Amino acid sequence: MVSEAEPGDGVIVNSDFLDGKSVEEAKADVIARAEQGGWGEGTTVWRLRDWGISRQRYWGTPIPIIHSPDHGPVPVPRDQLPVTLPEDIDFETPGNPLERHPTWKHTTCPISCKPALRETDTRDTFTNSSWYFLRFASQPNDAPFDPEEIAKWMPVQHYIGGIEHAILHLLYARFWTRALAHIGKFDVKEPFAALFTQGMVTHETYQLGDGSWLSPDEVTKDGADWISIEDGKPVTAGRVVKMSKSKKNVVDPDAIIADYGADAVRWFMLSDSPPERDLPWSQDGIEGCARFVQRLWRLFEAVDPAATGEDKALARKAHQAIVAVAEDIEALSFNKAVARIYELTGATEKAAPSESRNFAIRTLMHLAGPMMPHLAEEAWAQAGHEGLIADAAWPEHDPAMLVEDEVTIAIQHKGKLRDTITAPKGAANEDLEALALASEKVQRSLDGAEVRKVIVVPDRLVNIVT
Repeated sequence: MVSEAEPGDGVIVNSDFLDGKSVEEAKADVIARAEQGGWGEGTTVWRLRDWGISRQRYWGTPIPIIHSPDHGPVPVPRDQLPVTLPEDIDFETPGNPLERHPTWKHTTCPISCKPALRETDTRDTFTNSSWYFLRFASQPNDAPFDPEEIAKWMPVQHYIGGIEHAILHLLYARFWTRALAHIGKFDVKEPFAALFTQGMVTHETYQLGDGSWLSPDEVTKDGADWISIEDGKPVTAGRVVKMSKSKKNVVDPDAIIADYGADAVRWFMLSDSPPERDLPWSQDGIEGCARFVQRLWRLFEAVDPAATGEDKALARKAHQAIVAVAEDIEALSFNKAVARIYELTGATEKAAPSESRNFAIRTLMHLAGPMMPHLAEEAWAQAGHEGLIADAAWPEHDPAMLVEDEVTIAIQHKGKLRDTITAPKGAANEDLEALALASEKVQRSLDGAEVRKVIVVPDRLVNIVT
């Protein structure tokens, strides 16, 4: 039912009001009653607003129009496309830098050949991002895209972007794609099959007493307090928030890459938290990732062609990692994939030379490749392989190696862990008891005492009671 309402009051709709109607029918009834009662009226709210695509900035696609004094706006001839932006640009003076450029905007009318001016507005970058994925799928020389290639590759399987892109970019891209389909350019109706919203990179903020912001490289710690490096003035450290130019809580990617390398930066971005969560930037974190890059490189150089023998436990870890890392990447769980690579790296570093160790090292090249492409490609080439590791097949796993046939058994005496042993999975209790009592560490703990009872938890624990 609809409550009694005065003009301007809200409307409460009880679920009984539906009474078998569809939601749309119920909405229509509410609107009809509101209009009949004079306390409301129906209206259509358009969610797709008018889109002004031109702006007075340098960054953007030039609008290919020439303003002729005799013929008005004239399209730039096809043989003069694309119109490219000048590189000698002045960003210091406020206003449109293309309008101020001394030569770029001056041209001739394609019709009269008289002096004319280029359009100095550029298109909003949303214009380009609304269809660039179609160009990625095909790059013909004489057309924006190839419809047959579009049919083969579209829609994009996963769209990954920040939350602000999930609003405007996806809205415009969907409008653009459906409009092109509507005029018969292809049959694709939806540009993206799934959306994954990634978190933001965050950093602490720093602010002077007058309210002005300082960047991380403009402050330093003085005991427990922050101060300005320039003049020693006290600085207030604020909340950890999304990096932004306005708050200056950004780190220079060029400097970070120069100091630690692109692979270390990629590894840090992928390893610290699930991709859907915000990522706090950490100097200690990036330094740790850079050290791990060096660890992997040393390991890649440690392949021993003369090594023989099998390390079954290490081989099993490598085969398990091949499957698990592939599944994690497919699920966009990059931090889990990174953790598995850390685990396999540690186990491989500790292992003695063997054919299994060489296999684990080669496996790590493949597993690290999507996240550390420069390191993996360099190691791949140094190992004598032709082509790129990015084009090589993902390593195959042995299904039999995925099944654990050995377990680690803890041995306790007097309530404390004395040793661990490796035994076949499902081993008989008497066999586990014998292995436990044969341990030198356990014998030292017993020190000749009489064993009164041995409690065995299959595949897990042997507890010795004296």
